[in-house]
Amino acid sequence: MSTITHMPSHSKKGTWPSERRAVLDWLMNETSSQRFLDNLLVELCERLLADGVPVARSSLHLRIQHPQWQGARILWQPGVEEAHIDTFDYDVDTTELFLRRPATEIYNGASEVRKHLVASDNEIAAYPLFEELQRDGFTDYVAWPIEHTWGKRHVVTFATKQANGFSEHEIGYLQDLLPALALASEIRMKNAMARTLLETYVGPHASAAILAGATTRGSGQTVSAAIMICDLRDFTALSDLWPRDDIIEILNGYFDALCEPVETRGGEILKFMGDGLLAIFPLSNPNACADLLEAIKDGRQRMSALNEELADGGKSPLRYGIGVHVGDVMYGNIGSRKRLDFTAIGPAVNIASRLEELTKVVKRPVLLSSDFVKLVEGSSSAFFDLGSHDLRGLEKPVSVFGLVG
Repeated sequence: MSTITHMPSHSKKGTWPSERRAVLDWLMNETSSQRFLDNLLVELCERLLADGVPVARSSLHLRIQHPQWQGARILWQPGVEEAHIDTFDYDVDTTELFLRRPATEIYNGASEVRKHLVASDNEIAAYPLFEELQRDGFTDYVAWPIEHTWGKRHVVTFATKQANGFSEHEIGYLQDLLPALALASEIRMKNAMARTLLETYVGPHASAAILAGATTRGSGQTVSAAIMICDLRDFTALSDLWPRDDIIEILNGYFDALCEPVETRGGEILKFMGDGLLAIFPLSNPNACADLLEAIKDGRQRMSALNEELADGGKSPLRYGIGVHVGDVMYGNIGSRKRLDFTAIGPAVNIASRLEELTKVVKRPVLLSSDFVKLVEGSSSAFFDLGSHDLRGLEKPVSVFGLVG
């Protein structure tokens, strides 16, 4: 296609004309305090404008490692304080929308996509973006690869409304920035990826502590929290009935039903334990106990909806038990010298776990300690007293409550 070209050389490798150094020097030497790539792009484009490069639109197209999204686009246009960020689902690269984007040519190996947006050019219709840019008064568009380590390739684009498009001098100016932009963007993407991966596997609070330096065995803190432990019933028997992929889908649906209400209301999932989970609601939030209770109610409704879907597919409904207590949680690194687990332990966690076990005996899906119930103001009608019960490993009986309904 005629819009794809090899990247021309506008200056000798390793040298830059003095009039092109201003933005390059800033990008290399003065951006260490800028954490976020979207803000970096905004400032880059503002500096280009100040230096006489007529950029009227710029975007970064990134392949990211995230449990929900395959990629993201950061878009800058003049007059905005913040860049616009769009995320893209997995499998987007099979859609017609993705295939009809100029950036796709770069992902497929092109070293440059350049298009003068002339009204009479029949190739404008090749990509909907070209037609859109032309309607908005743009005259020139260029896209280049941003090469990261391990063969990771991303895309940067620039467009202008200047009559006759970018000059060759301006194209050379922008190209001179590419190696420095690749370095600056990779550093920030690695930082974001580290945070994302940690949040994905240990949760936001634990990831913040780890990134702040809590990486030695025994490091951690004590947190006062409402504690929720949930476990699925008869999972072993269920696993024998259905293929592996069906079981994984069922488990994911179960965790979605219970976890999304927890996270929406400020709780944190600390651990998945096979078919169980441990979550806390720190008492630094005065509404923590009420929020946990609402999360359980919402989760139960979602579980009912999930069970209806399973029944429609010929599968048995899922049964589960939830134990709730409140107290101090020791929260930190535990493990061997080389392999650590950032988790929560302590007597309060043990009591929540024993209450979850007790749900099997009293045939109630949710059991709450009296210590927790006392902290939920104005909700006494939501509970009923199940009396005191001996819990495994505890010397004194615990007063237990169930949920009305």
